[in-house]
Amino acid sequence: MPEISRFFGIVIYIFYMDHHPPHFHAKYNEYEAVIRIDTLSVMAGNLPPRALGLVMEWAIMHQNEILENWNRAENFEPLKKIPPLK
Repeated sequence: MPEISRFFGIVIYIFYMDHHPPHFHAKYNEYEAVIRIDTLSVMAGNLPPRALGLVMEWAIMHQNEILENWNRAENFEPLKKIPPLK
């Protein structure tokens, strides 16, 4: 799974050849959520409230970069790392 960021035990990744709408995956321990890039809404799965809040804070700051990575994945281009939440 192509990891694009990691912070506070949360791993963010985007798959190549994934289904629409554009989204990313966030994994924290045994939890995983799929989050739409345009609306930043949870499409599937779940995360503990604190972890979800951190993911949303990070996603708001990097929404354009996340979408750029989605587009890169669709074109089979290497994904770029996105700075973690600090």
